[in-house]
Amino acid sequence: MADKRLGYGWLMVVLMPVGFFFLSLMIGRYPVSPPAVVKMLVAKLLSVDPGIPEVVNTVLFRVRIPRVVSAMLIGGALSVSGAAFQGLFRNPLVSPYILGVASGAGFGASLAILFAENALAIQLSAFVFGTVAVMFSYGMTRLYRSASSLVLVLSGVIVGTFFTALISLIKFWADPFEKLPLIVFWLMGSLASVTQKDMVVIVGPMLVGLSVLFMIRWRINVLSLGEEEAKALGIETRRLRILIVLSATLITASAVAVSGIIGWVGLVIPHLARMICGPDYRKLIPVSFSVGACYLVFIDDIARNLTAAEVPLGILTATVGAPVFAWVLKKSALGWS
Repeated sequence: MADKRLGYGWLMVVLMPVGFFFLSLMIGRYPVSPPAVVKMLVAKLLSVDPGIPEVVNTVLFRVRIPRVVSAMLIGGALSVSGAAFQGLFRNPLVSPYILGVASGAGFGASLAILFAENALAIQLSAFVFGTVAVMFSYGMTRLYRSASSLVLVLSGVIVGTFFTALISLIKFWADPFEKLPLIVFWLMGSLASVTQKDMVVIVGPMLVGLSVLFMIRWRINVLSLGEEEAKALGIETRRLRILIVLSATLITASAVAVSGIIGWVGLVIPHLARMICGPDYRKLIPVSFSVGACYLVFIDDIARNLTAAEVPLGILTATVGAPVFAWVLKKSALGWS
């Protein structure tokens, strides 16, 4: 009976994102019927004429599918990254942005908008500076000659604050009528302009980072017990910490480079996943990805259907995430166990 319940649980983990994917393809300012969605997808796979107006093909394959797939990848990736960092630092209040990747990526994107305003340049600059920010955070632990989790977190706060100040400086310099609105809108997070090329940009790095975290998820279980316990069990904690930080940073920097800064996903979703499957990272990593993918595509559906002027995702995730997080804290003890 227990095995059957476990099987149903994993089936739900797989089917939930599939259900949200098809539902999101149907809804929007140009609604598409379920039969039309199925016909278009089957026709694309078989390379035949579906007998449906070309406008439906354009809406699905050039607008909605890239956006929905990107939302699911980014939501799932941020959730996995947040779960990994929470296990690494043994702290339930840690998010994927704890080491300054969001501030660094924000500075990189702002810099590119100020001087280039090219989509590829913005993404590349955001990715590079997000990665550099984390490298600075980790480098500071060597400066202080301490590799403890507390020093790493404090280094991330220092680096994040520094890059936030640089973002404010760029805002001060930017043209208030052209450049400044673009910078502010990017920082609020959105998938309004995502394309198939953006999907290609994020899929590779994300798959690498996610694959590594999936393969070492049982080791995160051991590390979350504490550094001394992990060493006693034969785990090389320093190398494992570096591997987790690198993988989670690769995931987060890729996501932020395409979508901008979308907060609360990597903080809240791992807690919801932990309530569903427990603290075992062998289950928590895949469940976090599934729930995070469903959550962000749901938020994105609201963003593109709520009003005529699209609401930035960062606003909605904070508006929804804050009360959800308050409810999670009420349901579970504020601490690490």
